[in-house]
Amino acid sequence: MTDTLNALVLFSNFVLVPGIAYGSQLALGALGVTMIYSILRFANFAHSDMMAFGTMVTVLVTWWLQSIGVSFGPLPTALLALPFAIAAAVVMSLLIDKSVYQFYRKKRSSPAIFVIASIGVMFLLNGIVRFIIGPNDQRFADGERFIIKARAFKKMTGLDEGLAIKTSQCITVVVAILIVVALFWFLQKTRTGKAMRAYSDNEDLALLSGINPERVVMVTWIITAALATIAGTLYGLDKSFKPFTYFQLLLPFFASAIVGGIGNPVGAIVGGFVIAFSEVMITYAYKKFFMYLLPESMAPDGMIQLLSTDYKFAVSFIILVIVLLVKPTGLMKGKVV
Repeated sequence: MTDTLNALVLFSNFVLVPGIAYGSQLALGALGVTMIYSILRFANFAHSDMMAFGTMVTVLVTWWLQSIGVSFGPLPTALLALPFAIAAAVVMSLLIDKSVYQFYRKKRSSPAIFVIASIGVMFLLNGIVRFIIGPNDQRFADGERFIIKARAFKKMTGLDEGLAIKTSQCITVVVAILIVVALFWFLQKTRTGKAMRAYSDNEDLALLSGINPERVVMVTWIITAALATIAGTLYGLDKSFKPFTYFQLLLPFFASAIVGGIGNPVGAIVGGFVIAFSEVMITYAYKKFFMYLLPESMAPDGMIQLLSTDYKFAVSFIILVIVLLVKPTGLMKGKVV
């Protein structure tokens, strides 16, 4: 019985808890991708770099607050800096829309043109972020690092394995739940949210109903910029901030949105957790886990790791290809890509 409990704690420590936190981050990022696709009707390749831009502002404001002695007690100071970063990301998103996407909207350009334009915006934002803060890892977390420490858990339970839960992981899950609830309430209950859903379902009919398309576009960019900044900050607190890592997150975001059903907000959340747990479970080394569960004579010699962590993002690509081949509408029946 003790060995089984040790195996469960080990699995929770390295798969379950990190998977829930990472899935929450991917879900928030995928929500931004799916909102742009369903309302503005193009795949926004600049989404992850907007996340990097917003997180960069969070880092810079956090450092400034720390330099003048401002803290948030046991919680990260970054939470105090987050509103400033969201405001900066919103301004940047609206500026980009006015200077780039609005031109193509007026010309009624094809989605492919918007995608190409978004790739240009992606490289522009990536260059701005690297120029300002540099390409290296930047750590900005402070406050209490752990809610539960492995050593304290071992002492409390008497088990050989300890469970460690980081403060950033709990904050990620709590914030993600609050954001998702607020977003769904906004889309379902407010007049602007209903206008956005109507515009997404049928643009021509929405225009005939008197819906202002520019207002819908503006609110969409505001929401997606906020989602990107929040997701990026939570990811940076949980790990660290590095611009190239955020660039790499574009594939898991799109994979999450498409696997869940692009254009479907619920699908984006489901897809985020599917991708997150797939990546974590496939790249985890199960040797010690099975040593607790199997007899000593059957104990594995190798690591029992299906894929190296260096190829973690390849998991997203493989799942994405399989879903596109088998069920293009995704798990929750979104729009066909």
